This record gives sequence, C-alpha cells and structure tokens, in this order.
Amino acid sequence: MSGDVRKTAEGLTYLSGFGNEHGSEAVPGALPEGRNSPQRAPLGLYAEQLSGTAFTEPRAHNRRSWLYRIRPSAAHPEFSRIDNGGVRTAPFTETVPDPNRRRWNPLPEPAPGTDWLAGLWTLGGNGDATQRTGMAVHLYHANSPMNDRVFSDADGELLIVPERGGLLLRTEFGVLAAEPGEVALIPRGVRFRVELLDESARGYVCENYGAPFQLPDLGPIGANGLANARDFRAPVAAYEDDVDRPVEVVNKFCGNLWSAAYDHSPLDVVAWHGNHVPYVYDLRRFNVIGTISYDHPDPSIFTVLTSPSDTPGLAGVDFVVFAPRWLVGEDTFRPPYFHRNVMSEYMGLIEGAYDAKAEGFVPGGGSLHNMMSAHGPDRDTFDKASAAELKPQKVDDGLAFMFETRWPVTLAPQAGAAGHLQRGYDDVWRGLERHFRG
Repeated sequence: MSGDVRKTAEGLTYLSGFGNEHGSEAVPGALPEGRNSPQRAPLGLYAEQLSGTAFTEPRAHNRRSWLYRIRPSAAHPEFSRIDNGGVRTAPFTETVPDPNRRRWNPLPEPAPGTDWLAGLWTLGGNGDATQRTGMAVHLYHANSPMNDRVFSDADGELLIVPERGGLLLRTEFGVLAAEPGEVALIPRGVRFRVELLDESARGYVCENYGAPFQLPDLGPIGANGLANARDFRAPVAAYEDDVDRPVEVVNKFCGNLWSAAYDHSPLDVVAWHGNHVPYVYDLRRFNVIGTISYDHPDPSIFTVLTSPSDTPGLAGVDFVVFAPRWLVGEDTFRPPYFHRNVMSEYMGLIEGAYDAKAEGFVPGGGSLHNMMSAHGPDRDTFDKASAAELKPQKVDDGLAFMFETRWPVTLAPQAGAAGHLQRGYDDVWRGLERHFRG
C-alpha cells in the first residue's frame, strides 16, 4: 500500500508562491472566468466560498478561497461528539503553568492500526481556542492510513512537521506530500486525509488558534532572505467522486472532536481559486542569515513563519528553523547563548543533533523552556565551544526547529505524567563550574 502512495507522491505537481492568488482546475472549464458565483457554475458544480479571515480584514491579510465542488459542504448529516483520544485544547485548566524546564523522549510506538488522527497527542498550549488566541503543541505517531476518514480543524491552522516517515495529505484543494525536512501547512477549516509514505510516521504539529501564519517582515535584511515565498508549494486541484461507502468526517470544534457519516467524500472539489490554501515547504531551502563578524544573532533571524498579534513584533507563535549554516564569528561563543526569554520556547529535532545540546535531545523528542526559564548550552557544549579553534565551521549534521510563543505553555496532564518525560533534565547544566577570577 505504501508503495502505491509513494508513487502518487512522486508524480505530484504544485503551484508556487506563499500568499498568491492561486487557481486550479482538475477538469478543463470547471473554473469560472470573470466571476466567483455564476448563476450556474460550470459542469453542474456548486460554488462555495471558504473564508479563513473576516470579510473586512485588511486586504493584505484577507484569506479566502472559492471552491467548485460536486456537492455543497452544507449537504451533510448531524455531527455527534466522539472521544477526544489524546487531543487536548486550550485553555488548559487542569494544570498550572510550570516554570520548570522539561524534556521528552519520542512518543512510544502506537498500537497497530493507529492512523494520524488517532495518533495525535497534545503536549500543551496556551490562550483560548474559542477566542482564537494562542496555540497548542501536539505530537503524532501513526502506522496506518486514515481509510474512509477525513479531518478538519475549526479551532486553528495546523503546521505539520514530519520527523520520521513521509505523509501524503489529500485535501479539498488537491494532494500534498511532506517528507522529514519539509513542513505542511493546513489552513483552518480545510478538510484532509493523511496517508503514509512509509510503514509508520512520527512528527510534530503546531496548532495555531490565532492570526494565520504569514512570512515575517524582512526589515533591513532587504527584499530577499529567510523563507522565500516562491518555495512554498500549493496543490493542484484533484477530486474524489468514486466513494460508494460511508466516509467519517471528524471536525475539531472548540476543543472537542465531532463525527458525522457522509455518503460521499467531501474531497470533491473539481476547481478552486484563492489564497486560503494548504502549502508544503522544504526547510532546506531556508536562506539562513547570520553574522559575518561577531556574536550569535538572536534566533528570530531564523523565523520561517509568524502569527502576528495585536502588538507589532510580539507573535502569537513563531515557527523557527535551525537549518544547515556556516559559523564564522570571530572571538565569538558560537553555540546559542545562555538565555532567559519573555517568550516561551518549545524545541523539536527532526534529524541529527542540535548544536547547544551534546546528548539527550533526540529526533522525535522535544524540550520546553517557559517564559523566563533559564536555558542554554550544556556543560560539554560550553567547554568545547569555549576552547574551539575559531575557523569557519559548517553546521550541517542536524535540523532543529522551535515554536516560540508570547504566552507560557501549560502542559496537558498527560504530558506531565508521560513515561517518555525525561527525569533529571536540570542535570544537563550541573557541573557548569565557577571560572570567575576577580
């Protein structure tokens, strides 16, 4: 089965450009010209608008798409509550925010037959999904495709970060493939199904309840750099119209999962146009900016996407990547510096090692350093970097990322009690000796 799925992934084509006004049709003539909702849509289709922002939000930030589908989304039965499984949603009221530093090993192996949604597990988050503020950190571990099952999230958009095993994402807009080293962005409300490119899949998810992710401003960097808009790829239209059995549609709404049995696939969009669309992005295409003189730049220089808040420069959540790069700073401690931050930082590792931690921080695992919780390199890293010869050094043996948010991350109870929570994480800073000679 995974061989057929991989063959599908290898044959995919895409549209290029983040935030573009894209358009695509799977059947020639399906996309209307010159208007959004003609009296009779082409080919007997239904015209439907999907709004990702309010109608009156500024045009530069407005997100919407027009879909031309075989059946309107309104044609569905009643939804019923189902068990949330491992999914939790802010506000997290069962625990209190914790200033202690935390680190986790990867999720354990799931039971056979666990699909992506069943394997979704919440670590924590902040804000309030019903107020469209804040975010949540999830992990997933799956070994089965979502057969006859489709998911949508009314609470937020989903930034999916594969760490082990690739994903094939069949969406209303078409099909995307995301391998480790790439990320997929699924907008709020877009329905999709996850199939596996390999025997199993593991990774991370940032659920953004707030303003949609956008590319960060570049300021004095200029017109180019960081994540280039052209490297974000949107799908071309593809539709399903051959399902003659019930399809379960699961909707995440205000923190709970609701299910309805459709008599057709809701992935039946034959044509579409707009800018509220899913994307896939290759993190290895990130144009890293760094010092060519001295000092370690602040990690904001590695921002891929940002969800802005009502305060300029203060993000609801930033997505940051530590991609391969050269280190050339003179008279400079080159690993990330010791730090206390007004923002809260969740870090994950996609492959290799992270240059601030010699051991314990492993692919599929993660660490949480909440607001003003002190963190930085461990002793081994500090000792080596303090004595290293400062010749140009290529950092290319790892790919790490960070979800950085303005609010403290409150753990879901399951995260604080998890068997894969590392005990004694504070010990990585034990042994940092007193060197003061005054």
